[in-house]
Amino acid sequence: LHPECLHDSLCSEPRPRKYKCGLPQPCPEQHFAFRMVSGAANVIGPKICLEDRMLMSSVKNNVGRGLNIALVNGVNGELIDAKFFDMWAGDVNDLLKFIRPLHEGTLVFVASYDDPATKMNEETRKIFSELGSTNIKELAFRDSWVFVGAKGVQDKSPFEQHVKNSKSSNKYEGWPEALEMEGCIPQRTAIVQ
Repeated sequence: LHPECLHDSLCSEPRPRKYKCGLPQPCPEQHFAFRMVSGAANVIGPKICLEDRMLMSSVKNNVGRGLNIALVNGVNGELIDAKFFDMWAGDVNDLLKFIRPLHEGTLVFVASYDDPATKMNEETRKIFSELGSTNIKELAFRDSWVFVGAKGVQDKSPFEQHVKNSKSSNKYEGWPEALEMEGCIPQRTAIVQ
């Protein structure tokens, strides 16, 4: 500390400020801040945070093996629904019933946990692809995957990460590393009927 700084609070070391969902900088106007983490192996559940609200987490007790999906209104950021679908022992039709009837502009947050893909079928992959996913075609047993897409997008989502389950590179025995993704999602403008 410089001598002239002794009584100057401006010289004190600033602590790094955290913004919504722990982001290092604030999102621009008309954007939603988000941060999500896939599950780690079959031990630590995934987390989905939007605008400083935890939508899904182990603490909220609403996550589980498979795909953890939060549906959010793309205009106002309100949570529509949050569910998990067991892709190892569950029924893929439960997932299809959940993602087929989405409205235009609905944001879809997906975080994998343990195994995201065993029960996937062509229709499921096609729907995620239409929501903007590029990795869904390759998604396989015990891969790690985080994705944010939207109903009615014309192009590929910029918010997607995928790590293959591979014996040579897995961080945990039998599982790849957990993925972490954060960013700012443009708010949709209200759809005029």
